[in-house]
Parts: sequence; structure tokens; C-alpha cells
Amino acid sequence: MAGKFVITTGKDGKDGKDYFVLKAGNGEVILQSQGYSSSTGCTGGIESVKTNSQNESKFERREAKDGRTYFVIKANNGQEIGRSQMYKTESGCSNGMDSVTENAVNAVIVDDR
Repeated sequence: MAGKFVITTGKDGKDGKDYFVLKAGNGEVILQSQGYSSSTGCTGGIESVKTNSQNESKFERREAKDGRTYFVIKANNGQEIGRSQMYKTESGCSNGMDSVTENAVNAVIVDDR
């Protein structure tokens, strides 16, 4: 089963921003976006993830205060366009990055707003 980008409106619609998540074929969320003030910005963010996920230099591994790792993916302008969940191990984080690379490029877009 292929991955998919799911677009939603933030937290019960209170902030009015659009967000997307990238889900793997098994339905697990592997990447979450920032909030976008327009639907055009949100779909542009998805296209940016599709493109930049194919370039490993666009991924940045980070460590949280509690020692868990996560990654972000950045656009050409250096802006963060997506952030992963927290991982207990470095290998889990690497697997997450690989999953984004594998799933993003051909993922369908589902609008759940």
C-alpha cells in the first residue's frame, strides 16, 4: 500500500491553519508539517516534501532534551517543512527518514479538511 499525504485544518479548526501529515502504507504518521495560512501554501509544502525527500542532504537529525532523536526535512530555502515523531534509537530515526524517502515521492493527497 502506498503512502499518502493527509491535509487537515488545525486543532478543531481553532487556529484556521492547514496542516499535512505523511502516512506510510501501514497508516503510521511519519512526518508532520508546520501550519499554513493558505491551502496553496499547504499543497506547496507537500510538493516540497516530495522533491526534497529524494535528497538526503535535506534531512537533519536532531536530539530532543530527553535524549530521543527526531528528524526534520528542509526546503531549498532552509525552512523546515516537516518534522518526524520522536524515536528512542538512532536506527529508528534512520528508518523513519528512509520511509519518508520511499513514501513521499508517489504519495497521493487526501484532503480531510
